[in-house]
Amino acid sequence: MQRVCFLLKVRADRLDEYRERHAAVWPEMLDALSATGWHNYSLFLREDGLLVGYLETEDFAAARAGMEATDINSRWQAEMAPFFESLDGARPDEAMKPLTEVFHLA
Repeated sequence: MQRVCFLLKVRADRLDEYRERHAAVWPEMLDALSATGWHNYSLFLREDGLLVGYLETEDFAAARAGMEATDINSRWQAEMAPFFESLDGARPDEAMKPLTEVFHLA
């Protein structure tokens, strides 16, 4: 099982709405994430907008590709893109660059 952690930056003026959106993630999006291998997926948001994402998956590249192939992901990413800083034209899911794990205590 791969453990994947990534960072993104939520715009300061959109923090409350970002929290609201994630308190009510579309059921179809939740189903698609589970079906494509995203497990134990968590997002943590700091008050300055730093977003830390964590998930476990058998194959992160395959999990990303599986989501890429769904219509629901395209719609979700289009709605979420305005919440983030520094995407440089990428969708939020494309901007997720995994951090290198340097330590793990099992």
